[in-house]
Amino acid sequence: MKRRDLLRAGLAATAAAAGSASAFAAQEGSAKSSSSPFKLKYAPHFGMFKNHAGNDPVDQLKFMADEGFTALEDNGMAGRSPADQERIGQALEDLGMTMGVFVAHANLGKPTFASDDAELWKGVEQQLRNSVEVAERVNAKWCTLVPGSLARRAPMEYQTARVVDNLRRAADILEPGGLIAVLEPLNPFTDHPGCFLTGIPQAYMICRAVNRPSIKILDDLYHQQITEGNLIPNIDKAWDEIAYFQVGDNPGRKEPTTGEINYRNVFRHIARKGFGGIVGMEHGNSLPGKEGERALINAYRSVDDF
Repeated sequence: MKRRDLLRAGLAATAAAAGSASAFAAQEGSAKSSSSPFKLKYAPHFGMFKNHAGNDPVDQLKFMADEGFTALEDNGMAGRSPADQERIGQALEDLGMTMGVFVAHANLGKPTFASDDAELWKGVEQQLRNSVEVAERVNAKWCTLVPGSLARRAPMEYQTARVVDNLRRAADILEPGGLIAVLEPLNPFTDHPGCFLTGIPQAYMICRAVNRPSIKILDDLYHQQITEGNLIPNIDKAWDEIAYFQVGDNPGRKEPTTGEINYRNVFRHIARKGFGGIVGMEHGNSLPGKEGERALINAYRSVDDF
């Protein structure tokens, strides 16, 4: 499958009527018909709507499109067979949907980028080369890169210099294929103790030092609410290096409206700044079954109403 244009104009027409309003949507106010496209490119993942759509990935994509979603993200895409990747990529094209991130590298148990271990780097390099091939099959522009754990017994300054050098090496692999690696800072308090990259200011500093168009920031607002808060000011300060957002409410890492983050204000803010990229829905459903899936969709309708 040849690379198709990610930036083509227009969104596919969608046609499924909304189910009954969830408690979330009732509290937030009535939202528009669920058959209309969302204002932002929210990207569900496979399995999020399996009770409505079944287990087949293409059927799930059709359900997403019918509900107004215009993007997909799949962390595990690189682990799927080439045939499945091709099939998913064709379905995305047919439905007018954009492929979001898949994970290119995220070894949290080893200092893959902060270390000078040549053997560790060989494994990373192969993952990056494989990611370029995956991106070609599914027409992806972005992949997630988590630069491993902290390197023990090494000052942070030396580790950071190694990360910068290794990211430049990564850029040499990714740029010929038109693939952008988005660096994801992870919170060290609730989910990922010991990871090297934890905050947006740190990621911004590293991206500026690397100074390559294929190395940008993935701002996961769930992680950053835990690590540092101050979401909108940090978005503004790092704006030039942010290429992708992911969301999940806190506490609980479920859909917006289930926790403390005012996602309606955050989404309105990035929309007004002209963000046209993807907002990945990297979270679980707060309720089980079809009821939970409908509640999740209605929650997004409520926070997309700005």
